[in-house]
Amino acid sequence: MVALQPRYRHLDRVLTRAGPFVDPDSFAGGAEAQSFLREQCKILVIGAGGLGCEILANLALLGFADIHVIDMDTIDISNLNRQFLFRPKDVGKSKALCAAEFVMQRVPGCKVTPFHGKIQDKDDDYYMQFNIVICGLDSVDARRWMSATLVNLVDPEVPESLKPLIDGGTEGFKGQARVILPTITSCYECSLDMLTPPTAFPICTIANTPRLPEHCIEWASILEWPRVFKDKKLDNDDPEHIQWLYDTASKRAKEHNIAGVTWSLTQGVVKRIIPAIASTNAIIAAACCNEAFKIATSTNPYLNNYMMYTGNESIYTYTFEHQKKPECPVCGGEKIAVQQKRDSSLQDLIDMLLERQELQIRRPSLRIATKSLYLQAPPQLEEATRPNLTKTLGELMTSGDVVTVTDAGLPFSLDLIVQFED
Repeated sequence: MVALQPRYRHLDRVLTRAGPFVDPDSFAGGAEAQSFLREQCKILVIGAGGLGCEILANLALLGFADIHVIDMDTIDISNLNRQFLFRPKDVGKSKALCAAEFVMQRVPGCKVTPFHGKIQDKDDDYYMQFNIVICGLDSVDARRWMSATLVNLVDPEVPESLKPLIDGGTEGFKGQARVILPTITSCYECSLDMLTPPTAFPICTIANTPRLPEHCIEWASILEWPRVFKDKKLDNDDPEHIQWLYDTASKRAKEHNIAGVTWSLTQGVVKRIIPAIASTNAIIAAACCNEAFKIATSTNPYLNNYMMYTGNESIYTYTFEHQKKPECPVCGGEKIAVQQKRDSSLQDLIDMLLERQELQIRRPSLRIATKSLYLQAPPQLEEATRPNLTKTLGELMTSGDVVTVTDAGLPFSLDLIVQFED
């Protein structure tokens, strides 16, 4: 029997008696529900930033006693206005380590195990130990990787291999929370076409007729940096690199009588920073933790499966079921059919893949059953397959061939059936 604590008295009212929406076949209630939540349930939080801090605090106060957190970032002074688990003395330290230490100090009995590193550093056995995974990430690529990894873990013969994924995300006054049951509901990959396309400015405008401060900053980063520094890669996290971009953009803006180039704008444009609103983080984190509590205790039906929130003008939420896509490369089984001209080049096919919003592919490598068409790495193979880029598809394959597309940043492959239009 779990000893009742005054801190959780309000929760015990929910855990010990069935409510009006409880499924009687799944809700055990009483000591069994309390024991699972506080002694057995192991939950993983990915990200200890604006969303992650809220999620960690909420989970600890909801009675989750075995929490793990992963984050690869360190604390910056700009984080302190909304990431309330950190203090000025923590600047420069690991977010995961500091967040874990703070939560355990404030909530006795709650164990938080931190890992400072990338989610890709952990293997399948690591993720198999958890009952629930919550993502509080600011990276599309990391979400795609995590979603695909949990889908790949599922073994139909082992029910425990299905790990519910709760994903939260914010963008200014907007946000969303969703519940993903790998292989059962739609996965993150199924909804890529819902993402807002990144802002892009025409190169001709940037180079010849800038009108906005953003044009000057993009000119400095896209055109001037490669011209001045040749093969030196721009590091968006290096203050000296940002300073050079700021100085260069300011000079160009002055030449064209454009005002508004600032350090923060330069950093925001180059790093694609979206303003973070603390209240939005709190609302979305609460929604995610609410779903985690419902899944862990069966005290209420969990979300099916997508909730959108906007606070731009008053408050509005909308819940709907996002459908699985049969052609999803992660959770679907169907191949994607594409039409191409026989005399179009392999580069044309690659350009088409890069332009499709629902695929979100950046550095594709392509192969068919009999040979590699183009490989991004290693350099020797890239050089060997580079001549294929200018060859026609008719020279490289036959209509109806299956082209397997891989991307180094993604843990899955995409199968295309390429049909010739003629």
